[in-house]
Amino acid sequence: MEEAEKKKGRLSEEIVGAADMGVDLDESTSSSQMSEVLEVASLAGHILLENGAEISRVEDIMSRISTHYGVQGGNFFVISNGIFTTGSVPEKLRKRGTQAECYANVEFIPIKSADLGKVALVNSLSYDIASGKYTLLEAKAKLEEIRLRPQIPLWETILGAAIGAGGFCAIFGGSLIDCAADFAVGALVCLFSLFVSGRYLSKIVGNILNAVVTGLVCLLLWRVGFGEHLSNIVIGGIMPLVPGIPFVNGVRDIANGDYLAGVTRLTDALLGFLCISLGIAGAFILDGWMWGGMTLLSGVQVSPQTSSYLAQGAASFIGTVGFAILFSVPRKLRLASGAIGALGWEVYLLITRLGPLTPQLGTLVAAFLICIMARYAAVWGKVPANIFVLCGIFTLVPGAGLFWTTYYLLLKSFSPASTSGFAAITISLAIVFGIIFAMELPQKWFSFVAPRRKKE
Repeated sequence: MEEAEKKKGRLSEEIVGAADMGVDLDESTSSSQMSEVLEVASLAGHILLENGAEISRVEDIMSRISTHYGVQGGNFFVISNGIFTTGSVPEKLRKRGTQAECYANVEFIPIKSADLGKVALVNSLSYDIASGKYTLLEAKAKLEEIRLRPQIPLWETILGAAIGAGGFCAIFGGSLIDCAADFAVGALVCLFSLFVSGRYLSKIVGNILNAVVTGLVCLLLWRVGFGEHLSNIVIGGIMPLVPGIPFVNGVRDIANGDYLAGVTRLTDALLGFLCISLGIAGAFILDGWMWGGMTLLSGVQVSPQTSSYLAQGAASFIGTVGFAILFSVPRKLRLASGAIGALGWEVYLLITRLGPLTPQLGTLVAAFLICIMARYAAVWGKVPANIFVLCGIFTLVPGAGLFWTTYYLLLKSFSPASTSGFAAITISLAIVFGIIFAMELPQKWFSFVAPRRKKE
C-alpha cells in the first residue's frame, strides 16, 4: 500500500513538473499520468453539474482544465445527471508500449438542490488554473475543498425562503399582512423540506408533500385571520417550490444544442410544476373535507398597499434576494441579483400598464433585459451569467397562472382553467425566447465592462 501511494505521488510530481515547465504532456507522460489529469477535470465537472451549472459550462471548464495540463485526448460527454470521460494515449506513446492505452470513467450525478456559490468558485478556479496559478495537486486539493464546503447556515436558508415568499406575495398583489403571513409560510415549509421531505421521501413525493403543507399552512393562517387574500398568500407560498433552475438550465441547454440534457431538465421542471399543482389541489380538498365544502375565491385581488411602482420594485428586489440566498449565491453578488430582478419586473410593469403590449410580449422584453443585465453583471463580477439569470427570472415565472389553473380545475370550471393555463404556457414560452435571444448575442459586446488589469 505504501509503495502504491509513493508511486502515485511520483506520478503527480512528474505531471506537475511537466506542466510547470510548459512541456506538452501528450508527448511526455504515460496513460497513468493522463488519468490523473482527467480525474481532476471530472471532479470539477461533478461539482458544477450537481450544483446547477448548465451543460456547456461543465464541458468548457473540464476541457479548459485538461488542456492546460497537456491532455489533449480527453473527451467529455455530459448529460443532466452524468458525466462520461474518455481519453486515449497519443500514438507516439502507444508505440513505446504503455500498459493502458485508454481512460474511461462514468459518473452518475443525481439532480439535487443548487449551490451557485460552488459553481462560481469552480468557474473562477478554472481560469486561475489556465493562467498557471495552480499545479495539478494544488488544483485537486482546491476542488476537494470546494466540494466539501459546507452549506450556508440554517438560519440563512430559512430567511431566504421566508423573504422570498413574502416578497413574491407582494409582487402578485398581496397586502402587507398577506406578506407577513407568507414570511411565516416560507419559513415553516423550508423547515419541513429540510428535515422531513428532503431527508425521508423521494423527490416526487417530497415535492407533492411540500406543496400540500404549503397549502394547508396558508389556509390555516387565513382562517385564523392572519392574512386577507388567500389566493395571494398561496401564490407567494409556492414560489420557493417552483423549479426555476431546471427550467432555465433546460432552456440554456437546448439553445446550446444539448437537446438530451435540455429535454431531461425541462421534464424535471414540468414534473416539479405538476407536483405543486397536485399538492395545492390536495390541500384544498383536505380543507374542504374538514370545513364542509371547497373554499370559494373571488379571483385575482390586488392590494393598493403594494401596487405602486415603488412598492413593486422593493418587493421584487427583496424576493429576488431571497432566492439568491436559497441558491447560495455569494453574498457580494446578492444585491446585484436583487437589482436585476427588480429592474426586469419594473420594465414588465411599465410595458403592461402603460404600453400596448400583452403580458406575453412584456415578459419577452423583460426576460431579454434581465439576461442582458445578467451578462454585463457576470463580466463585472467575474462569475457565470447564469447566477444572475436564475435569480432574476423568478419575477416573471407565472406562479399565479399555475395556482389559478389548479384551483379552477378543482371547481370543474374548465373555461377559466384553460384560459389561465394557456396564459401560463405562453408566458413560459416568452421567458424561453427572451433567454435564448439574449444569450445568442456575441460575448464581445459585454466584455468592455471588465475591470482593467494593471500592467505587470
